[in-house]
Amino acid sequence: MLVHIVMFKFKEENKKANIIQAKQMLENLMGAIPSLRSMDVGVNFVEADRAMDLSIIAVFESKEGLDSYDAHPEHQKVVTFIKSVVEYSKAADYNRE
Repeated sequence: MLVHIVMFKFKEENKKANIIQAKQMLENLMGAIPSLRSMDVGVNFVEADRAMDLSIIAVFESKEGLDSYDAHPEHQKVVTFIKSVVEYSKAADYNRE
């Protein structure tokens, strides 16, 4: 299994609404993308300099599954929206043994 983690820092403008919309869009990918086995989407509640605003943990059976997810048109719609409302993001991918 491959685990894909992404954390997002949102721009201040319309921050709360954009976080809610991004969360809903990400959650809607479950069932829409066959290679996506599971996804946890969480909104941060702790105020700290190093805190990120929204995080996802997605699980795929393989690197090919992640690649398929990344290229999927529904995922690309989410990417387009998120890129327009975040300052930056960080990601990590690893194999779960």
